[in-house]
Amino acid sequence: MAVYTHVSDEALAAFLAEYDLGNALSFKGIAEGVENSNYFLETSKGRFILTLFEKRVKADDLPFFIGVKQHLAAKGYPCPEPIMGKDGKALRTLEGRDAVITSFLEGLSPRRPNVVQCRGLGEGLARMHVALADFGMTRENALGPASWPRLWEGRAASADTLLHGLAGRIESDIAAIAKADPDSLPLPRGTIHADLFPDNAFFLGDDFSGAIDFYFACTDALAYDLAVCLNAWAFEDGAAGEAAGLQFNFSKGAALIAGYESVRPLEPAEREALPILARGAALRFFLTRLVDWTDTPEGALVRPKNPLEYAGRLSFHRKVTSAAGYGG
Repeated sequence: MAVYTHVSDEALAAFLAEYDLGNALSFKGIAEGVENSNYFLETSKGRFILTLFEKRVKADDLPFFIGVKQHLAAKGYPCPEPIMGKDGKALRTLEGRDAVITSFLEGLSPRRPNVVQCRGLGEGLARMHVALADFGMTRENALGPASWPRLWEGRAASADTLLHGLAGRIESDIAAIAKADPDSLPLPRGTIHADLFPDNAFFLGDDFSGAIDFYFACTDALAYDLAVCLNAWAFEDGAAGEAAGLQFNFSKGAALIAGYESVRPLEPAEREALPILARGAALRFFLTRLVDWTDTPEGALVRPKNPLEYAGRLSFHRKVTSAAGYGG
């Protein structure tokens, strides 16, 4: 399971004493995710999620992440709401890690999203952007284009080990996106999720029921969030090769964009920028997966995700010249 920090019974009991949540009835690690240690917690007063922050999460960013969820919950948007301790604070320390308890969100993450779910996800994403339009805090995207040369440094050989010649193509992608300079484009900006993959979205049947895991949330172009979702939701799973068996599902892409625009229509500049934003999103996830592929500690019982899945997506994005290429 994706648990880096283990919590003793004694530490959990002392931690829960700082809340008004009753006694623990069940406590077990959650297998999904590779960034933080997550536990399902059931007490005599309900079901919750306990998160201990690891790896890339900086302590200075935690008030922003907590604030995003508090703001959304206050607007009635379905997401985990931070639970306050008896002292009125949500953020605490457990086993030497910053930690927070949030409410439990009902629903299931789709393993293979269908077209109806893609439309619902698009609507849910746009509703999130609208709800956060007046959120007052900001946070730089720590995994934006400025970070990519650092993530890539020293990893060309690892990329070529995965697939011969891949390093050269990745270096061309980095150069092409740097030349386009997406951060300078006149696009609407605001608070985005930046990681709304299927395992971070919940559904009840085909109905979107909420979003979780806001620990990459940041201030960036709203259309970049849509580009992340096109990468995560509209490609069919492929074989291990760079592009073998990997296909973009235009029906899913069209549904996702249509769902988004049913709530918040895209501006012409956003449509024009969608190909470079989608290529950039694919590159970001390729690079962080490559880092995890080579650097995941042996003590963590977690399987890193294959970077080649995003190398295949990059192959597709290199050929797209307009939003119509995604069904928009």
